[in-house]
Amino acid sequence: MQIHFIAIGGSAMHNLALALHHKAYKITGSDDEIFEPSKSRLAKHNLLPEQFGWFPEKITTNLDAVILGMHAKPDNPELLKAQELGLKIYSYPEFIYEQSKYKTRVVIGGSHGKTTITSMILHVLHYHDKKVDFMVGAQLEGFDTMVHLTKENDFILLEGDEYLSSPMDRRPKFHWYQPNIALLSGIAWDHINVFPTFENYVEQFQLFVDSMTNGSTLVYNEEDEILNKIALEATKPTRKHAYSTPDFSIEDGTCYLETPEGPMPLEIFGKHNLQNLAGAKWICQHMGVDEEDFYEAIATFKGASKRLEKLTQTPKAIVYKDYAHSPSKVSATTKAVKTQFSNRNLIACLELHTYSSLNTDFLAEYKNALEAADEAVVFYSPKAIQIKQLEAIDEQQIFDAFNRKNLQVFTDPKAFQEFLKAKHFKNDVLLLMSSGNYGGLDFNEVKKWVQ
Repeated sequence: MQIHFIAIGGSAMHNLALALHHKAYKITGSDDEIFEPSKSRLAKHNLLPEQFGWFPEKITTNLDAVILGMHAKPDNPELLKAQELGLKIYSYPEFIYEQSKYKTRVVIGGSHGKTTITSMILHVLHYHDKKVDFMVGAQLEGFDTMVHLTKENDFILLEGDEYLSSPMDRRPKFHWYQPNIALLSGIAWDHINVFPTFENYVEQFQLFVDSMTNGSTLVYNEEDEILNKIALEATKPTRKHAYSTPDFSIEDGTCYLETPEGPMPLEIFGKHNLQNLAGAKWICQHMGVDEEDFYEAIATFKGASKRLEKLTQTPKAIVYKDYAHSPSKVSATTKAVKTQFSNRNLIACLELHTYSSLNTDFLAEYKNALEAADEAVVFYSPKAIQIKQLEAIDEQQIFDAFNRKNLQVFTDPKAFQEFLKAKHFKNDVLLLMSSGNYGGLDFNEVKKWVQ
């Protein structure tokens, strides 16, 4: 097949392009900007566009399909040309479904933890040399791409994102997949720009459960009250399996999971990660991995990229980087680190970077999100607010939203960097939570500051 990608440089899009290239499809693509690591990875396989920009002449009747990325606008010249020619235009999730409709589809959904759970499952399957197709939202150790597609594998494991499918298709991505086996990790309001009310957001998960195939299996976190209600009221899945946080203990900075064979040390920590592990175990069992083999493999799981990723550890401090940005994730991550290192001073730094987090109507959702930290810092960029065309935020609104008197607020990247650089670290844990980079923070420099 000959396929053209409009906005090929995106994290998900370039990985799908690479996966189809490995499947011997002929791939072309365009984008107005491509950043690392997408740029180098596409160039390595001669898939990097010769010029940046949109070129309608690339769109011809020789194409079997066009895949449209979220970065493209509805008036994109290449999209308009494809529509004019009557070509088949797919959103990213729609094409993934096309590639997997004759496979057993395993979909991991939820407001939080889905990348980690998907990564745990892939780690276990890879450890035991069980071949599956997959699509995951982070680069994993031991895997070349975030998307892997074959003709022969029976299972496909999909991370089920609730965000929009494409500029033309306003449905959540995970509504496309029609799972045979699904997991839902929890529900916490996110993407306020797409789902303006909590009720509207919850409805997307109800619709997801309704989209499951006949005879399907739903695995769900029973500790989430709203999700528990959805699962119990659902009529589509034939089988339902609830999970909850397993018993664990912490000794000398190591987390031990209680198993039938006794306490087992883990590389990961935090109640939310132990909860993720319990869900992953159920899914692995449905995919043919028994409990004993699951424990053997999961003991070596170090976490997904940017999910409580340890940057460095020195006699002065331990530094973690985490993707947490929504209120529930920020709260869970901060509590996990403080619980794990209760004898250390926790400095938690959060960047408000997403549309939701910078929305004045959403800020109140962050109430007490940083309460577990000994020192709490919030960084946000007024420039980012302007770019997103949102209402201006002042520092007092941040103080009021987080409900913390000794909160430190920074709006200037240099001032934030100087604050970290001037810190006299001593028995500290520095937790950097963001889906951005604090206006250009060099994490390698941070490592030097805690030496």
